[in-house]
Amino acid sequence: MSHSFTLKIIEEVEREFGGFGKTIFELSPLLQYIDKKTRSANRGSKARSSFANLYALYVLIKDYAEKGYPEREDYSEYEGSDFTPLLRRMRELPFGSRLQNHALNNRANDEFHKYFPEDDRRPILRDVSARKYWINESLLTVSVEKCKYNLARVVLQVIDLYVGTKRESFFRFIEDCKRLQEISKKESDEAARFIRSLLSPERDARLFEIASYAVLKAHFSTEIIFIGRTRDTIEEETLKLFKTGRTNANDGGIDFVMRPLGKFFQVTETLDVKKYFLDIDKIERYPISFVIKTALGIDEIRSHLEDGAKEQYGVRDIVRRYMAAIEDIFNIPRLIAILDSLARQGCITEVLDEIIRWSNVEFDVENVRGSSRNVVDEDEDADLSDTGRFD
Repeated sequence: MSHSFTLKIIEEVEREFGGFGKTIFELSPLLQYIDKKTRSANRGSKARSSFANLYALYVLIKDYAEKGYPEREDYSEYEGSDFTPLLRRMRELPFGSRLQNHALNNRANDEFHKYFPEDDRRPILRDVSARKYWINESLLTVSVEKCKYNLARVVLQVIDLYVGTKRESFFRFIEDCKRLQEISKKESDEAARFIRSLLSPERDARLFEIASYAVLKAHFSTEIIFIGRTRDTIEEETLKLFKTGRTNANDGGIDFVMRPLGKFFQVTETLDVKKYFLDIDKIERYPISFVIKTALGIDEIRSHLEDGAKEQYGVRDIVRRYMAAIEDIFNIPRLIAILDSLARQGCITEVLDEIIRWSNVEFDVENVRGSSRNVVDEDEDADLSDTGRFD
């Protein structure tokens, strides 16, 4: 199914190859794969973006094009690209500073195969022992009416266009946050509506996590407990919520931690029962609260998880222990109710401040602002071996 950016892709191909844009697009699994990966281009900063697999293809095709192989016929004799400069080039691209090796090593190929199971080709070829990489040249060529077209440069143009679109929409989002930050000092309704829009099922998972954290942090900061080592040392203390790191991190099932109660929170957008129990097992069934990107009712969620536990395990005591480990559930309606309460208390500016802060961290704003659309020259002496572990 096509989307709004599909037309942009076809237009780029038309511009490059004349009147064969749509035909070449329909004959190219690589262009169709890129089309699937750029679905979020015109859906704003709050739509899910995916750069890792695109960037893995980008740097390999960039290397291919820079060495003149679109006009040559000896790519099969090329010794291949080294891992370290490839990963560095990916990290120099906008939004790419924290990318890991997975896209180069398997994820791009695995996802391509998922979309095109009948095609035995894989876009990225590699020699594991030599740590050398190649783009699969057969996916870069399409034949139309006995003419052979090389897609390398047009693929680079399409990815550049997509990244530029996402950068623009993201900076509009940051500017909207800052504008509402000023407005919220006088009138919180518009700012509250904006934050509420981030807490909806169709929004980007990263922004949902950031917004839910900002809301819950402000919410818990209004709650007071009394704690101390002895009766004589009991003191009043507010609850403090901490974010453990960036979204999608390998954090063992802990996204937020609360002091001084030691509560764990995991953010998720799935209702896959196995995912919940995996998170619970990671922390040895320590009680955990789930923040879920769904409008389903909390009782309905618990019932769904319990039914899944019964189906998966079938033993009453095991089911009981898993369900007991689910300490609390925050769904979208509950988060919005908390946000509305914060608005009435005049705390919207505090929530927006936190959203801006973590959006800057998550999307590495300074790096994105300073990144050029094309990859900078590589430094041959750089060493990324510590982050270049092969899976």
